[in-house]
Amino acid sequence: MTHPSATPLAAEAVRRRHQRRVVVTLSLAQLLSGIGNGSGLALGSLMAVELTGSNAFAGAPTMAISVAGALTALPLAGLAIRRGRGRALSAGLLLAALGAIGMVLTPIAGSFGLLLASAALLGVGNAANLQARFAATDLAEPRSRARDLALVVWAITIGAVTGPNLIGPGAVLGTRFGLPEMSGPFLFSLTGMLLSVVVLNIGLRPDPLAFVHASGDLAEPRGTGPSTIRGGLAVLHRNRGARLGVLTITASHLVMVAVMSMTPVHLKDLDALAAGGHAGSMAGHHASLNVLVLIGFTISLHIAGMYALSPLVGLLADRRGRIATMLVGDAVLVAALLTAGLGASHTWTVTVGLVLLGVGWSLATIAGSAYVSESVAPGHRVQVQGLSDALMGAAGALGAAGSGFVLALIGFRGLGLGCLVVVLLVAAYALLQPRRGRAAGMAERR
Repeated sequence: MTHPSATPLAAEAVRRRHQRRVVVTLSLAQLLSGIGNGSGLALGSLMAVELTGSNAFAGAPTMAISVAGALTALPLAGLAIRRGRGRALSAGLLLAALGAIGMVLTPIAGSFGLLLASAALLGVGNAANLQARFAATDLAEPRSRARDLALVVWAITIGAVTGPNLIGPGAVLGTRFGLPEMSGPFLFSLTGMLLSVVVLNIGLRPDPLAFVHASGDLAEPRGTGPSTIRGGLAVLHRNRGARLGVLTITASHLVMVAVMSMTPVHLKDLDALAAGGHAGSMAGHHASLNVLVLIGFTISLHIAGMYALSPLVGLLADRRGRIATMLVGDAVLVAALLTAGLGASHTWTVTVGLVLLGVGWSLATIAGSAYVSESVAPGHRVQVQGLSDALMGAAGALGAAGSGFVLALIGFRGLGLGCLVVVLLVAAYALLQPRRGRAAGMAERR
């Protein structure tokens, strides 16, 4: 580790070299842990419907994932400050590994409670993955902050896109071990989580936050502990830049989770209609392997939209500005919701809408996260990052909890158009911010 008394040039050289190592380590860990995310999202809603017999509970697993992520984001941020990023990320992923074991056992036990508990543990892993993107900014230079963050986000692409496509092979593997078809894919999830923990414990030594602590940048002002909600809210109250970034992240995640979590159910609904049934009978229509593969493929494309273009999004945010990129994200989300909502009766239009939804989420989340990180003074940064992730998780929980009931009441088209209103309101808020407000907090970051 670089000693504070080292010459500035030598210290900066070591900092840059270690930042490269941090980005590579986080990227590899994200790739491995991402295998578990897609399967949980794609199969959780189907498990819920089959266990309860009602579409209204389809969003319950995603809600559990989001609630757990929201509740553990601040504790993980506090653990990162006390013990380092590596310990915090590893703790979250180990709990997610337990969740993967629970998902393997859920179809065997036929327990809705076990499904929710397992999904919640997977949500802790999601919170850790979200924190990883901020970990990429700890040692980053301002001119490349969005790029480094985006590279770590992009790394999850391979694992996350592969995950849903392993549903078919996982089902076959599960049957060979005497497991139900829906249990098998989570064997891959478990393996990915454990390998990710190994990578983090090897690559994040010394821990990136140790460099920041050594420089004195993380000294906390009195009365504002690193993981308190009140302290983070106080920063957002007086910092318009951070507030705009957090609002953009939160809203984009809400609409993405709401629509994405209902897509497997809607596609199964379309399959029931094609088979001569009707949407109301869908809960009793057992998903065939072909439908599971179709769902996995669709979710894979959606996740590819979320992550595959991340490096380009980071470059765009660095070169054209964070706010401009966030507004582009809002525009893409509008196009996504119109496409999926108005074309809800066709599989291909739903798929195109899901891909655009992922791209819009990427633009809004990467630009918003970089904007939050640079709008806040170093002493408050990890605190506000944790609060941002907590609010993001809460929004996802709200989207997941409400989307099932909205789907049951007014259908997939109504859900998409309802989310459209949320995006338009956030875009209007960003456009109405005075120039002085948009720049608020920029002096504080220095």
